[in-house]
Amino acid sequence: MESTKKNLYTADATAVGGRSGHVRSATGIVDLDMSVPEGLGGKKGATNPEELFAAGYASCFQQALLVIAQRADDKLDPATEVKCSVTLFQEGEGYGLSAVLDIDLKSFDHDKTIDMVRQAHKICPYSVGTRGNMEVELKVQGETIPLAPEENAGVAEKGGVTA
Repeated sequence: MESTKKNLYTADATAVGGRSGHVRSATGIVDLDMSVPEGLGGKKGATNPEELFAAGYASCFQQALLVIAQRADDKLDPATEVKCSVTLFQEGEGYGLSAVLDIDLKSFDHDKTIDMVRQAHKICPYSVGTRGNMEVELKVQGETIPLAPEENAGVAEKGGVTA
């Protein structure tokens, strides 16, 4: 069976010095000092991996919503917001991440918004990439959307391992 996978884009970045270092993308557009989050003793004026992940996930999820709307011949309100919170946690000796996406489409009714958010969660590359690896909670205007186990592996048991 032939693969239908088609590489569309590859981003390259280099980190030096870990959480207290510096990151730079190959294009030079991202060129930032890094720090442990300020609340954990880090310095002001520097970003951290969780903040960058949250920004990327929010942007990517909003693009997935735009695709879903376009497929349905709808348009998103320009004021549509996707807020993403990424939490760094420690569990035993290891560390992990979880994310909460809170979406406000502004112009659709509640049921249609929930349906669009669920569809976007199926196609968003960040959602696809994290499925089975980290817990992701979806909210619409602050209200949690219940997810089926297959929609979010952070809640489901998969292959005998509870994520």
